[in-house]
Amino acid sequence: MNRSLHLLTLACALLAPAMAGAQVPPSAAEVARYTGLHAAAFSGDLAEIEKLVKARADLNKRDPYGRTPLHVATYARKPDAVRMLMRAGANHALLERDRYDAVTIAAVANDEATLRVLLAEGASAKLTTSRYDGTALIAAAHLGNAGIVRQLIGAGAPLDHVNNLHWTALIESIVLGNGGPRHTETLRLLVEAGASHKLSDRNGNTPLQLARGRGYKAMVEILEKAGAK
Repeated sequence: MNRSLHLLTLACALLAPAMAGAQVPPSAAEVARYTGLHAAAFSGDLAEIEKLVKARADLNKRDPYGRTPLHVATYARKPDAVRMLMRAGANHALLERDRYDAVTIAAVANDEATLRVLLAEGASAKLTTSRYDGTALIAAAHLGNAGIVRQLIGAGAPLDHVNNLHWTALIESIVLGNGGPRHTETLRLLVEAGASHKLSDRNGNTPLQLARGRGYKAMVEILEKAGAK
């Protein structure tokens, strides 16, 4: 591995935990203070949600961290509550304080069931989210959440969005992954969907160069088969 790639690998190793932990789910103390739709969304109390919706409760009311009931239901892994809120008119595109929408929250949590409901009810996989100006697809690729990546690709997520680190989903599957089966499958799904293997990082390294530099043989084979240089 050349020196520049070695330094990049070290930097990515330090950055990955911070990126993975960027989301802030409601704490126990916050949940204890919830009332109304936030409380019902977190517990998945469908009867209470229906009652509050009929009483014209604010579907998009925010807690002190900027989370709406839809964000809270997603964090709590309550797909039925998510469905009910969406059908009642909750705005899926709203971002909480760290600029995450419900789709990206589900993507990071590797919550395929809740993501499936969100997408089926019309939530977008195309939003720019997070402090990194990324997307749900980039977040899922970073974590090697291959099932999530498959859903997002099917929902028309932008394959070649470049975040403010100058990384695409394809690049993140390499530089923030470990070359194991989950990240390799993520890369394969992206390549087969048509994600560009020509876009480079800000240092000019292509996905193939990055995979070779890390010794990720399975990824190298996929990229070479796709014609990457």
